[in-house]
Amino acid sequence: MLRWFGNDLNWIVAGLVAAALVAGLSILGGVPFLIAVIIGGLVFAGLVFLLTPRQLFDGVDEKTIGKGQLAYARDLLIEAAAPRQQLELAAEAIDDPEVRLRARHLAEISADVVGKVEANPASATAVRRFLSYYLPRAAEIADGYRLLEQKRNPDTQRLTEINAVMIKLEDAFVHYADGLVDAELGTLDVDLKLIQASLKEDLGR
Repeated sequence: MLRWFGNDLNWIVAGLVAAALVAGLSILGGVPFLIAVIIGGLVFAGLVFLLTPRQLFDGVDEKTIGKGQLAYARDLLIEAAAPRQQLELAAEAIDDPEVRLRARHLAEISADVVGKVEANPASATAVRRFLSYYLPRAAEIADGYRLLEQKRNPDTQRLTEINAVMIKLEDAFVHYADGLVDAELGTLDVDLKLIQASLKEDLGR
């Protein structure tokens, strides 16, 4: 049940702050010890709640999505967390400005896709291959480029080959990100045609 209120860190921080507050109020402030303990307890409870990290899909109605779909989306995002971080770190450490910019773009797109899945867990299926395959491979390749750059005599041919693959990965990333947007648009084209037909019928133009 305690896991509902975050990890151990928020409890530890809240406990330390509350203990310091009780000591400060009772010793330095001259507040009666019992009153100080009550105040410390209230502060402790408030901090535990405030410091609780946000959980995936907070506020999402399981009845509308389904527990299975939520669990599936959650597993995908949890597995994608490590390669996302690896990609972001590699992007900041790459020396070549063009490749660094490309790696940053890949990291930005991955963050965008993850954000869309967090907002709409039902979309996880559409980007399963992106999260479970393309993202981890992109992270490995970007990190490999970073490591190759550190050699005193880096293999320029290998660096060029990696950059070429990253260009193709960039296209794949854009494809999946735009696919989620297309899915969100849904029946926009149909709605536009219906509205235009209604306007023509009502206004004659």
